[in-house]
Amino acid sequence: MPSHPPVAETGSPPATRLERLRAARTPRVLLVLVALGFLVRGVAGNWSETSAALSRLSWWTPALSFAAVMAGLGFMLLAWREILKGLGSPLPHGVAARVMFVGQLGKYVPGGVWAFAAMIELARDHGAPPRRTFSATALGLVTSLGCALALAAATLSGQIIRDGWYLLALIPLIVVGLHPRVMTWGLNLALRIARKEPLDQTLRGAHMVRAAGWTLIGWLVYGVHLWVLVAGMRPGGASLYAVAAGAYALAWATGILTVVVPAGIGVREGAMVIALAPVLDAPRALVVAVASRVAFTLADVAWAALGVILHRVARSSSGVAAGQAPVR
Repeated sequence: MPSHPPVAETGSPPATRLERLRAARTPRVLLVLVALGFLVRGVAGNWSETSAALSRLSWWTPALSFAAVMAGLGFMLLAWREILKGLGSPLPHGVAARVMFVGQLGKYVPGGVWAFAAMIELARDHGAPPRRTFSATALGLVTSLGCALALAAATLSGQIIRDGWYLLALIPLIVVGLHPRVMTWGLNLALRIARKEPLDQTLRGAHMVRAAGWTLIGWLVYGVHLWVLVAGMRPGGASLYAVAAGAYALAWATGILTVVVPAGIGVREGAMVIALAPVLDAPRALVVAVASRVAFTLADVAWAALGVILHRVARSSSGVAAGQAPVR
């Protein structure tokens, strides 16, 4: 006979409750709804100038610009997936699209960390440890920043480059930082500060080169989206492409480094007006900047929806394949 009466269970262990909270759909749905709320609020708050800007363009100009943004984001997805794969967590394309683009809606929420947090939790569902998702997202962001600054340096006028020298000075630092040894040391230091486990696999140079290649292609396609908008404001043909590509690259880099503003709203547009000064006056450049913001906002939402659809289709197909017996 036991010397002490049995102790009744009062609930799940803390670790189990934490896992259940992480697996619950409600907090994630709420985060997406909050992000969409801020997104809609941003668009509605500037609707008068947005509608006025779009009315000055032919209908096909915003449509073609939107298509270029969608394609550019697709290349960025390939780059991020390649880095995550190199760190040891390969994800199917549909799953990667859901993780990246649904998570990226968090960038519209003030605070600057919600996109990282959402992507980490979504990737955890598919076996990617937080340290790998965090590292892949951070590396993808730094790689994109390096490619954007390099493109701006190669295409913009000397005056713009002189005015933005402090941004272009980051290029050699980024190149050094992306060396596998330096990169691994830096990521492990950040993980140690965050009291997380270090990386268990070093990213090989081949994965980083492929990711940088996809990123650069993505930036060249982004240039097409602004080129189309600029061409809708003035004649110039292919000669405008270099200025447009560099202008968007410099504007994005300026916005992404202004971390206190959700998704660089306002900062990006101001920088773009300045960068487009050699080819457009300020009123027309502002129209282009606003149309560019609309194209990216719609593309963010479209890719998030597409990611959810691709993930569900892949999950449904795998479930059918696993549950059906072969037909004789």
